[in-house]
Amino acid sequence: MYRKLLFSKSSCRRLSTQYQVAKAQLQDWKSVVGLEVHAQLLTKSKLFSGSSNVFGAPLNTAVSYFDASLPGTLPVLNRKCVEIGIKTAAALGCRINEVSMFDRKHYFYADLPVGYQITQQRAALANDGELKFPVIVPGKKTYYKKARLLQLQLEQDSGKSLHDEELKRSLVDLNRAGAPLIELVFAPDLETGEEASSLVKELILILKSLHACSCKMEEGALRVDANISIHKCGEPFGVRTEVKNIGSVRSISQAITYEIQRQFDVVSKGGTITNETRSWDATTRCTIPMRDKEVLQDYRFMPEPNLPPLRLNLSSSADSSTSSDIISVASITKDIPELPEDTRSNLVKTYQLNQDVAVILVNEPVLLEYFLNVIEHIPSIPAKLVTNFLINDLLTFCNKANIDVESCQLTYTHLEDILTALNAGTINLQACRQLIEILHQDPTQNVQTLIRDRNMEQITEDETIEQLCRQAIERQEQAVKQYKSGKKKALFAIVGEVSKLSKQKANMKMVVAYLEKMLKS
Repeated sequence: MYRKLLFSKSSCRRLSTQYQVAKAQLQDWKSVVGLEVHAQLLTKSKLFSGSSNVFGAPLNTAVSYFDASLPGTLPVLNRKCVEIGIKTAAALGCRINEVSMFDRKHYFYADLPVGYQITQQRAALANDGELKFPVIVPGKKTYYKKARLLQLQLEQDSGKSLHDEELKRSLVDLNRAGAPLIELVFAPDLETGEEASSLVKELILILKSLHACSCKMEEGALRVDANISIHKCGEPFGVRTEVKNIGSVRSISQAITYEIQRQFDVVSKGGTITNETRSWDATTRCTIPMRDKEVLQDYRFMPEPNLPPLRLNLSSSADSSTSSDIISVASITKDIPELPEDTRSNLVKTYQLNQDVAVILVNEPVLLEYFLNVIEHIPSIPAKLVTNFLINDLLTFCNKANIDVESCQLTYTHLEDILTALNAGTINLQACRQLIEILHQDPTQNVQTLIRDRNMEQITEDETIEQLCRQAIERQEQAVKQYKSGKKKALFAIVGEVSKLSKQKANMKMVVAYLEKMLKS
């Protein structure tokens, strides 16, 4: 049974307000979140056919006879897909199974021409893994969370339905049919939207480091389903709802947070949660009912008769494979690269960075590249100065401009020149921020030329600093009285006046030292 429900932005805001009341009334209740993630593998061909596995090809041009389910065609397992699946499972600490099986999962969609999906529901490639990841919540201290990975399985993707509203018809593109996927089923070990989005961020970093998946959610290469419920502490989990195909990392947090709020609101009013599938509307920022699950769907799982059991060599020796037809797990897992958590630990150990700083650098790979590049080429610049600039200035600029760090037009040369000038005391942080904005707009300009032509040099002459401080003291009589009476924070008002008088070019360390000395007399 299908239902359609329209929400306005005002109704969503109203629900958010109601949630604050509901949450206060439900202090002994907890939220539970479990994720299912589908990642499309980076292989040249599909899981069971030789068709091209590429995004953006002309409609219905990457389709083999098998993908179109023509009678008499048979699946042939892509060895590369199995190898990527094994490497991913090992990186996530899974128990890789010596024997796994393929099943047929029957359901009927227009873009699934054969009427079933080949998957590994009952005997998966790997089980019992774990993902440890940092959770970053603005305004709160970063903490670590663990989520159990129940199952990692290989399966094929379906095609894509294209709906033409003007002509009132639907067409099918089978380019994606048969594309290789790994499905990762996580246990309901999460509690918030922020934890869920942080898990997905960490998973993206791992998959990219393994070259397993492009993780371009806008292309459908990574798709996330969330199972959400609430329950009283000490009681069994409540009825869950499933939010399907969430399209971005930001939407994961927003969709789960909203759905938790909605369920709290329903329960606080004496209602009951319905077992249903919902979708996320990124425009109204609401979850919308798609279909209920009152009747359990029977997928009629059965063994795939055209594929034999997948057998692996689990020997610890990388050269122990008795046959080239049997994949050696050891030979694949020995090539696992450094994973994100290892990178964080190495940053802390090698450069004495704060753990939170290491988390931010690794979570923003471009910032990490900038950091390592600058440290390698100009080792005389302190690591703390580099990280402060990258996080507090460059990343802040990108966030305010609503762009990704990758989209910022600054080059390595720009960064090195700016940081060299900053470290030498030629410019201050305010000038750095101005340079970021100017160079983003016109990356052809030269840093040294800009500093000279725009008179950005920091004021460090003793006489000038002293004169500016005297003027500021004269203008901030009230702040001076407060400071001398013991209110030390009043000094900030006088420092701000110096900054204003110098057009934000005065060396603030010198300013503070001069003011403290002058105000003692």
